[in-house]
Amino acid sequence: MSQIIQSARFSCALGAQQSILGIPRVVPIIHAGPGCSARQFQFLGGGAAYQGEGYCGGGQIPSTNSSQSEVVFGGEKKLATLIDSTLDIMDGDLYVVLAGCTAGIVGDDVAQVASDHSTKDKKVIGVDTAGFRGNNYKGHNLVVEGIIEQFVGDVDDEPEVEKGLVNVFSVIPYQNVNWRGDLEEIKRILEGIGLKVNILFGYGSRGASEWKKIPNAELNIVLSPWVGLGAAKLAQRKYETPYLHEPVLPVGLKATSAFLRRVGKELSLDSDRVNAFIKKEEDRYKKYFVSIGDLFSDLAAYLPYDAYVSGDDIYGLGSISFLENELGINVVKFYDTSDPGKLSQKIVNEALENIKEGLSEKTVFEADGAIIKNKIKDEIKERHNKALILGSSWEKGIAAETDSILIYQNNPVVDTVVVNRTYVGYNGGLRLIEDIYSGLFNKGVITNTTHGEDDKI
Repeated sequence: MSQIIQSARFSCALGAQQSILGIPRVVPIIHAGPGCSARQFQFLGGGAAYQGEGYCGGGQIPSTNSSQSEVVFGGEKKLATLIDSTLDIMDGDLYVVLAGCTAGIVGDDVAQVASDHSTKDKKVIGVDTAGFRGNNYKGHNLVVEGIIEQFVGDVDDEPEVEKGLVNVFSVIPYQNVNWRGDLEEIKRILEGIGLKVNILFGYGSRGASEWKKIPNAELNIVLSPWVGLGAAKLAQRKYETPYLHEPVLPVGLKATSAFLRRVGKELSLDSDRVNAFIKKEEDRYKKYFVSIGDLFSDLAAYLPYDAYVSGDDIYGLGSISFLENELGINVVKFYDTSDPGKLSQKIVNEALENIKEGLSEKTVFEADGAIIKNKIKDEIKERHNKALILGSSWEKGIAAETDSILIYQNNPVVDTVVVNRTYVGYNGGLRLIEDIYSGLFNKGVITNTTHGEDDKI
């Protein structure tokens, strides 16, 4: 990305402070200018469905608030003082120093300063996340790999591989508004087939102690097209841990069952146990699905059959697979807003073709939300058809203008609160069905046609 964009869906690399907050009892320390940390929280916390401060988040995050003096003389001394104060005041299991643009420009060595203050009881690491290094997807990768390199570290002997233990690298905390519920569902379904899961982020994680066990995993699972893939490759080099790369998040019955079977095969799990769990989940899923069959048949004329997906590829691929292969909704266009590099774009396109031939031709890699909004609006009007839009608050205006159904899946979300919602796995597929078809009523499509003017609900 080298141009100015409007209606952005992501932050700069320093937004990785929110990834740190996604690990229980891990404290970020920001070495950046005044307001940098606050802006990250405002966009990725409050502006992403009001996710809250978390432990040591929001206004509690320590920052050097670098000034002109640090630009001229360097800010390592000021950072050292801040680290000492943070260790005295804030109780954490790991402290992660992040460099912003000011530190990156003047060349402050945050990793070295952090190392100088790290002790046996209070571990401190440093990562260069200057904003000009990329967006917060890049920042997230830098932080995850930095923790593996500096905190998890090398092992003296061969890792003590634990049978059935897996690490999961997947959705990005806070950037993905449903991250907490998504990670809980991913952990639930993997435990259901007999695995022990280091989920690494969220309330299901044990925090820093879980990260320390990364070398002991039998397998790393990357549930993402490219985010987290570098961490899995790093772990393979350091600990010889194999990894399974699943570019498409499993959403709904078909994709989730297929994913679990692939994992089971990769780890040579007891097939009877794997199949028993899948059968139980599928039976439950089908009962719920059939229960709204009369809605589908009675209101078929009002159901959307065109869809536009506007958001990052981590979530977008899973949603597209679900729409196309389980609900029979045609994806007209996918706008990938995560600004992946050329190699990552290739991974995305290959995954799309595996979902359905021709889908890569319907994909536009575009980070400018204003351009996306105009293109979606023009296409809906050209096709003379109401549509389903999976997007963010940026699409609210065009959804209203075209009388389309809007489902929030991507940052920013400013008029909805998300606590533990998920659109991943079996439970996520059912929730997405609920929200899509509830949209018929929320838009007034049904009540306007089934009641008299004076009887609208």
